[in-house]
Amino acid sequence: MSKKIVVLLLMLLVILSFTGCVFSSINTVNRSDQIVNTYEVTDEADVKEYFEQGKLVTLVKYYEIGDGTFKTDSNSYKYRLEITGRMNAAAKDSTFVYLSNIEEISFDQAWKAAGLSSNMDDYFDPKDAVLVAMK
Repeated sequence: MSKKIVVLLLMLLVILSFTGCVFSSINTVNRSDQIVNTYEVTDEADVKEYFEQGKLVTLVKYYEIGDGTFKTDSNSYKYRLEITGRMNAAAKDSTFVYLSNIEEISFDQAWKAAGLSSNMDDYFDPKDAVLVAMK
């Protein structure tokens, strides 16, 4: 009788160990898909103050994912690029934040694609890059 109890306990231990490993693997996989940070759109009432204080104004809600990528509600991106420079005759530098599947975006491309160009060829396809914030 005691041998049966020992065998049952060992089988139960093996089953619990196996189940724990499986759930641990599942949780690890899910962590890479989890949202680790959410960037909300800046409240309209705060925009002027944020610009005056040199804070980023978030234009599009986006998410940082556990695997190091980013996404909006419609697309996923490999990179988050903060691009800073000074436009002609500007008093101070401007910063544009893009989520992008393009590894590098020049400042010239960034400011034009931010809505400051009348040439539609200067704009990015939303699958390639999207402006999410600026200061």
